[in-house]
Amino acid sequence: MAKLPIDIDRIIEQFGPTLNFPKPEGIPGRDEPDKVVETHCCFCGMQCGIKLLAKNNKIVGFEPWMEFPFNQGRLCPKGVQRYMQDNHPDRLTTPLLNVPGEGYRPIQWEKAMDMTVSEIKRIQSLHGKDAFAVLSGVSLTNEKSYMVGKLARTAIKTKNLDYNGRLCMVSAGAGNKKAFGLDRTSNNYDDLEKAEVIIVTGANVSETFPTLTYWLWRARDNGAKLIVVDPRIIPLARTADIHLDIRPGTDSALFGAILNYMIEHDMLDHNFIDNYTSGFEAAKEAVKDYTLEWAETITGTKKEKIEAAAQLWGKAATSFLLHARGIEHHTKGVENVLSCINIVLASGRIGKPYCGYGTITGQGNGQGGREHGHKCDQLPGNRDIENPEHRKYIAGVWGIDEKELPGKGLSAYEIIEAIHRNEIKGLLSLCFNPLVSLPNNNYVREALEKLEFYVGIDFFMSETMRHCDIILPGSLHEEEEGTVTTAEGRVVRIRKVVDPPKNARTDSAILMELAQRLGAGDKFNFVNSEAVFNELRVASKGGTADYYGITYAKIEKNMGVFWPCPELDHPGTPRLWEDKKFKTPDGKAHFNPVHYHPSMDPVDEEYPVILTTGRVVSQYLSGTQTRRIGKLVEQFAQPLLEIHPTLAAQYNIQQHEEVRVITKRGEALFPANIVETIREDTVFIPYHWPGKKSANQLTSGHLDPISKIPEFKVSACQLIPTGKQAYVAKDAPDYKSN
Repeated sequence: MAKLPIDIDRIIEQFGPTLNFPKPEGIPGRDEPDKVVETHCCFCGMQCGIKLLAKNNKIVGFEPWMEFPFNQGRLCPKGVQRYMQDNHPDRLTTPLLNVPGEGYRPIQWEKAMDMTVSEIKRIQSLHGKDAFAVLSGVSLTNEKSYMVGKLARTAIKTKNLDYNGRLCMVSAGAGNKKAFGLDRTSNNYDDLEKAEVIIVTGANVSETFPTLTYWLWRARDNGAKLIVVDPRIIPLARTADIHLDIRPGTDSALFGAILNYMIEHDMLDHNFIDNYTSGFEAAKEAVKDYTLEWAETITGTKKEKIEAAAQLWGKAATSFLLHARGIEHHTKGVENVLSCINIVLASGRIGKPYCGYGTITGQGNGQGGREHGHKCDQLPGNRDIENPEHRKYIAGVWGIDEKELPGKGLSAYEIIEAIHRNEIKGLLSLCFNPLVSLPNNNYVREALEKLEFYVGIDFFMSETMRHCDIILPGSLHEEEEGTVTTAEGRVVRIRKVVDPPKNARTDSAILMELAQRLGAGDKFNFVNSEAVFNELRVASKGGTADYYGITYAKIEKNMGVFWPCPELDHPGTPRLWEDKKFKTPDGKAHFNPVHYHPSMDPVDEEYPVILTTGRVVSQYLSGTQTRRIGKLVEQFAQPLLEIHPTLAAQYNIQQHEEVRVITKRGEALFPANIVETIREDTVFIPYHWPGKKSANQLTSGHLDPISKIPEFKVSACQLIPTGKQAYVAKDAPDYKSN
């Protein structure tokens, strides 16, 4: 029976005095806010809509934003708690100087900026422009990403600029460019709803992108078949139609075998292949010997399951393939991505309703950040920094001679290596915590200590910031206006809710003052964030990531606009490739031949177990924000070593026993969590913690030769039980019974 609407005011008016039922004045325990602001979550690439509540220039709570089309009010545990960092006692609120022997002492902004600019000039005068490097993060807005890139190249004038997106989507970006000439998920996620078959590979959606799970369940409700590829039985795999539990590092072998199966059984869209693609014969030749039996040997997954997955995919009328870091964090990450794209192109199911392919952005602005600002080989609009025409256009927008524009620089981990070689002497970082997030972090720590000068901009004292000479207190997501680009390619508005606290400043103000002091103030005369965005629009015009037709007003009116949007009267592009005109030189989508080869850190007699890493639901990236929020810490207080009962028995490891995990980079102790949801030859450690709890003490600095992404997902290791029971929080996850 439907519930009748209740008129609370009428009931109180009629019965309140008798029942002693006072009329409520707002929400108990909370003053009513001064304002309610529609904005977005500060964490992953879903950028879920949320309403933040503010009173007296402080965030006091949140409400669901039901109207935002992607998440429709749904939020994950991180989204629900994200507002709590605003008033956190750890906020950096004044510049700090690292005084030898005394630690950090507050200093005035004037002195901090004087010292910073003086040191930049000193280092560059002695060692050259490129001896000073810049590292930034893609939790920044598009506007700030654009400013960082422009600052590095026009004010600091260094080529050595990169970002923590180097640890995220660069393999996907490189693969997308090779295949399509453009780097973006092909469809908005609404198209998942009516896909007949969905492959999710290397993406623990339920824990790392929980609100995306809704669209997968909508598809399941409509009868979709779900194929999950992961070495662990992640939550999404528990209800999948097929779970392919492949050995870490064997992704291209799996998808090569599926492509070969499709060819042998003529599950191909010949019209699409013949008319809209190139390179098919070379891709076919590369996998001609990739039989199901061979794939079973390489991947460790039964050939019958691989065949069943190939049949589902090959016969479908509509389909969607999604992947994330699980296939990208490899020395062959780009090849893994291309092997996925090959089976999509072979099916011809792209550029059509309910047919798509895409990579799931891990960081808040992983999509927009790499398109417009701080990537070592890229200029705004997703332009190539080594392309003469692209360089000339951006130099014109910035008002400089093309010869003054630096060339391609070093990627993030390569910058660390260059510090060790004494080629880079100084560093500016913004919203990046490499001491936790880069691999082989003891090596990273040594590099930070070698720097002659290091200045960091952040809002919390991260583990990396503790190595800075000067710390400049910056701003949170909700303390500046701006835009970000979601994993779907939807450009949305970030709205300012409160001011930075005390003596902290906005990131934009800090960047503009640095530019002014370095003699490039005329290039940074931005009156507000919208002015930055308007210049970004012009800088992107004609590029593959074309934002020219997007304005703040247009975003507001439509709750976001999908790029490319080349003109003001253009509606945006939720679904790519409907016209079959790809952005490659020949206008066709490109198959690419992919030959399987092993990872760079293979198991052997000395290191017989595969270590892989990833995320948990309550933590985000290096944990700088989420490890400061009590409820999220309680949900997952420390990293645990997931190990299968068979492997645990082989080493006589007991539940919650401390286990020494050793790789060629180092060793660390982790409590064992004996679970049945992981392969018997593999262990898993989440990477959000620093110091002795850091999984990245153990991972390698091997890089993909194209994308320069580190191989986080495969490290050969030893396991040595200590016989000591570790302290494990009472609410720690324990999936032994699953």
